[in-house]
Amino acid sequence: MLAPLYSPLPITVERAEGVRIFTDRGEFLDCYSGIGVMAMGHSYGPTLKAIEAKAGRHLHLGNYFLDPDALPMAEAALALDGRDGQVAFSNSGAEAIEAAIKAVKALRPGKIISFKGNFHGRTCGSLSITWGPGIRKPFEPLLSDGIFLPLSGECLKLFCEANEVAAVFLETVQGNSGILPCSEDLAETIRSLHEEGRFLLVADEIQSGLGRTGKGYGYQHYGLKPDLVTLGKGLGGGLPLGALMAFGCAPFAQGEHGSTFAPNPLSLAAGLPVLRVMTDDFLSEVTRKGRLLSEGLRGLPWVESVRGLGLMIGAVTEDAGAVRQAAFDRGALLNVAGGAIRFLPALNVTDDEIEAMLDKLNFSI
Repeated sequence: MLAPLYSPLPITVERAEGVRIFTDRGEFLDCYSGIGVMAMGHSYGPTLKAIEAKAGRHLHLGNYFLDPDALPMAEAALALDGRDGQVAFSNSGAEAIEAAIKAVKALRPGKIISFKGNFHGRTCGSLSITWGPGIRKPFEPLLSDGIFLPLSGECLKLFCEANEVAAVFLETVQGNSGILPCSEDLAETIRSLHEEGRFLLVADEIQSGLGRTGKGYGYQHYGLKPDLVTLGKGLGGGLPLGALMAFGCAPFAQGEHGSTFAPNPLSLAAGLPVLRVMTDDFLSEVTRKGRLLSEGLRGLPWVESVRGLGLMIGAVTEDAGAVRQAAFDRGALLNVAGGAIRFLPALNVTDDEIEAMLDKLNFSI
C-alpha cells in the first residue's frame, strides 16, 4: 500500500536516545543522525520538554497568529550569521529553496547558476537547480533558466562575463556528492564577483548549517556574505521546519509568499533549544570532535581518504555498499552518498561515543 520510494532497513525501532537506536535486533549506533536532522541526537531532553509544553497549549493556530517562539527562533538563526535580516519559515529545506528561487525572480532577472554535484531538493523548482540528470530527466521540462557549471572559478567568471546572471546557488559543502567542500579557488571567485554586484548569492545551508561544520554556517569558512540563506534538516529539532534568511533585501511583500503550516508551533518549540546551544565554545567542540573522528577514520582498513568540515565528513572507500552492510552487521548505521560514506553524527556526540563508532567500523572488506 506504500509507494516504493525508499528501501527501509530490516529492523523495527523501539526507541532512540542520543546516538543509539534500540531495535528488535539490538542496539545500533547512528552515525548520520537521521540524515543530519537530529543535530543534538535522538530524544534530546530540552527539545522533548519544549514539545510537551507547547503541545499542552496548542498544536496549530495558523498564520493569523504570531507564535511566541517565531521571533526568538528567527533571532537565533540570524545571530549565527551576525547580520540583521529577515526570516521566512517553511516546512522543509526544499520549500526554503523554492522560496529562494521566488525571491531571486522577484529581485533580479537573469540565469540561475548552480554547480555540478549540488543537491537542492526534489520539488520541481528545487529539482531545476539540482545536479543529477537521472533524478531530473523523468520530470522535465523544469524551470528553463537554470544553468549547471563545473566547480571552477574560471568557468563561473567566463559565464558571468557573457551572460546576465540573477543568482548563484552554492553548497559550501556538497553533502549528496560525498561531502565535497568548496575549493578556495571557486569561493574566491564567487566572493569577488558577488562583491562586484554580478549576482545574488544564495547559500544552501540545509545540511551544512547550524553548527554542522564547526561554524554557524558553512559559508563562514570562506568569508562569503550571501544575500539569501536556506535552512532545514536540524532547524526543527527533529520536526519538519525550514527557513529562508534574507540579508540586505526584502524579497516578499505581504501576501506574496506563505504557507498554511509554516511556521509550525511544535517545530519552532522543538528547534529553539537546539539553536540556543550554538555558542562559540560549542562550535569549537564540534571542530575538535570532527578532527577526532576524521583522524580515527583515516586509520581504518577500508578508508581510502577522508574529507569534510567539522562533523560533516565523507569517507571514500572502494565499495561503500559493502562497508555499509558490514557496519550494519556490527551494529553501526552508515549512510552512503555520492559513493562515499557520509558521517553526520550528533553534534553533541561524546569522545567515548566516537571511539565506540570507530571500534564498530574497524574491519576489513
